[in-house]
Amino acid sequence: MVIFIAILVLGFLILVHELGHFMVAKMVGIQVDEFSIGFGPKLFGYQKRKDTTLYTIRLLPLGGYVRMAGENPEDEDEDFVNGFNDKPLKHRFAVISAGSIMNFLVAILLIVITYGVIGIPIASNSNVIGEVVQGSPAMAAGLQSGDRIISINDVATENWEDVSGNIRKNGGQELKLVVERDNERHLFFVKPKYDPQFEIYQIGITQSIIWQRQGFFQAIRLGLNQSLQFSRLVIESLAGLIAGKYSTNDVAGPVGITVAIGEAAKGGIGYLMIFAAVLGINLAIINLLPIPALDGSKLIFLTIEGLRGKPVDPEKENFIHLIGFALLMVFFILITYNDIARIINGG
Repeated sequence: MVIFIAILVLGFLILVHELGHFMVAKMVGIQVDEFSIGFGPKLFGYQKRKDTTLYTIRLLPLGGYVRMAGENPEDEDEDFVNGFNDKPLKHRFAVISAGSIMNFLVAILLIVITYGVIGIPIASNSNVIGEVVQGSPAMAAGLQSGDRIISINDVATENWEDVSGNIRKNGGQELKLVVERDNERHLFFVKPKYDPQFEIYQIGITQSIIWQRQGFFQAIRLGLNQSLQFSRLVIESLAGLIAGKYSTNDVAGPVGITVAIGEAAKGGIGYLMIFAAVLGINLAIINLLPIPALDGSKLIFLTIEGLRGKPVDPEKENFIHLIGFALLMVFFILITYNDIARIINGG
């Protein structure tokens, strides 16, 4: 189920990105030969009558592409009425940048819809357990998410402040908890564990979360603000990776992203939509990096063309993109290996 949800989320983000390229290409009159989701062998293909575009779904759902007439050097010998390289520089620039722009816009839309329809997740002050931390004293004792803590050491706990206050007050002493579960009361004994980071005793439970729906204009304002914050965090993380602050061990590949999507899905549709928005922003920014084979590199070549008044030799440009693609594949294999190693080691 997790893999299915991950494929849907990643497929949606890839579709959005490629749809950006596709729509702008069509708008400026470029002939699009193929619109593909995925790479590798073709699983499904469809082409309308009197339409030059072949729509395909391919085996590997790790990307997609929009193949435009006249885009590659080998197309030069063919006669295209509306080839990519025959269009003005501003049109080509718009087509290449449209994928990332589309990801940004859809990410903002996802956040706005989440805040306006589902709400913003905020911590509840109720005495209901939200989550039980893996490997914690609470888990060892048998406490579960959704349990309502009625009392601790015979002292009533009507809200979360009472719960956390009673746990802190008793220090490392064993606690007697009366818990309501499925309209029945149960007794549990839990011995708190000292957390040196926060310098307090904890049993490993978190507050329950409620979703507070926002008004239309407030949802838009918060959605825009949140999107900018997510973008800043992505840029800062990339800068830290380049500066050596982080290593490739801190980067998640397809396997790690699949696991993360599964964790987000456990929290409900709201968390999944927000996580999809964050992934979309990541995809948009990474694609704009000046790395060969990515959109950012193509935009750099178009900028050089604008400055010097003539395009870079297509064969040289394609060679650079080919080398970049090979390096990206090596990096892709490395982070996938790291993902699998983290899962095996329990990370």
